[in-house]
Amino acid sequence: MAAEVHSYSVDEKFEFSAKLKKNILIIGVLGILFFLIGCFAASTAGHGHEEGHAKVLDEVAKEAGTLLSGEGGHAFSWLTRVKANLWINNVFFTGLAIIGVFFFAIQYVAMAGWSVAFLRIFKSFGSFLPVAAVLMLGVFLWSSHDLFHWTHEGLYDKASAEYDSLIDGKAGFFFAPFDKGTFPIFFLIRMVVFFGGWILFLAFMKKNAFAEDEEGGVKRYRKLVRISAGFIVFFGISSSVSAWDWVLSIDTHWFSTMFGWYVFASWFVAGLAGMTFVIILLKDAGYLKIVNENHIHDMGKFVFAFSIFWTYIWLSQFLLIYYANIPEEGIYFLERLQSDYYSKFIFINLLMNFLFPILALMTRDAKRKTVILKIVCMVILVGHWLDFYLMVTPGTLKENGGFGFLEIGTAMIYLAVFAFVIFTSLAKRPLIAKNHPMIEECVHHTT
Repeated sequence: MAAEVHSYSVDEKFEFSAKLKKNILIIGVLGILFFLIGCFAASTAGHGHEEGHAKVLDEVAKEAGTLLSGEGGHAFSWLTRVKANLWINNVFFTGLAIIGVFFFAIQYVAMAGWSVAFLRIFKSFGSFLPVAAVLMLGVFLWSSHDLFHWTHEGLYDKASAEYDSLIDGKAGFFFAPFDKGTFPIFFLIRMVVFFGGWILFLAFMKKNAFAEDEEGGVKRYRKLVRISAGFIVFFGISSSVSAWDWVLSIDTHWFSTMFGWYVFASWFVAGLAGMTFVIILLKDAGYLKIVNENHIHDMGKFVFAFSIFWTYIWLSQFLLIYYANIPEEGIYFLERLQSDYYSKFIFINLLMNFLFPILALMTRDAKRKTVILKIVCMVILVGHWLDFYLMVTPGTLKENGGFGFLEIGTAMIYLAVFAFVIFTSLAKRPLIAKNHPMIEECVHHTT
């Protein structure tokens, strides 16, 4: 049996079929159509929602005794909403990509054997990182003045009516060594270093993983363990700081010592759901023949466990802020919970990302049924996209936030590009690391 299964590891190669390409193209074209409909609807609808919603947010800000980022009579247009959606999807799909690399690295540092059949799938998610880097940098340069309040020059001029002493105190984090309110060179350097580091580590991992296929032995394996350990350290720092840069700084006055963990938790469970979904799709299509229900069960356990972990971080952050009742901290949740528009998304978020996956995957059998896992993974992916929507939209658009064709279309376009990139990557090499030293452990894996 072992020899027969090992032959699959040697020969099995994914074919990026015309049918799959067509399906991805359909998603992309529908996304563009929805996006254009959404842009037209948003451009003709005028500014804002109902006046009562705007008044609630104004009262909340006054209660907090502070002006949050984006306030101060800022004019919003439908184009600002487009920029906010681009930023949401940049952050979300960057997270899916980097978690693929992170989970790949974890397998080597932990010297895990059960997951050998999936290593190429984890790594393929990282193939989106170069695309994500270009999109992130481009969208920031185009839209930073609309999305990030701290980019406004008047905030740092004591003679200006817009002067903000709190944001002025944080100026060095964005602009050093340039003058305050000019070009955010330090912010952009961090972005380039983070993406550059992630992509460089991924390149080293790919090089050694593919060389392992040709050479065999344990030399490349041991090198991958060292590279993966270095990546995890770099990722631990860069993931938290990128969360502060790309999401937390939108609400410039607000702060949370748990925010880096929170973004990581959301990225991680979404990434696990995405990788599990792709594994099941490939298995259903006749690939990954060495994968059995025990492997699927373990991926289901990861999705189940880290849904609980995300909820733990969400609740811990919320309860600490609720109990302390400090205005500068509480405004973040008040702005969302006391809004007629955003409040419902808070509860939908908890339902999709905690209650549904916990109930659906509670039993052992549920984690071994691919139909249930596919449904749960799809719900989690949508739910955590919604989580980033709640992190970004209230801070960027205030009472002018919306959800419709524009949001759905933008997400579908990004999904189509992401899927095309990862499946293209998978098609370039054999699906399974044939000379991995723990391939036999993977073949005989049981739980």
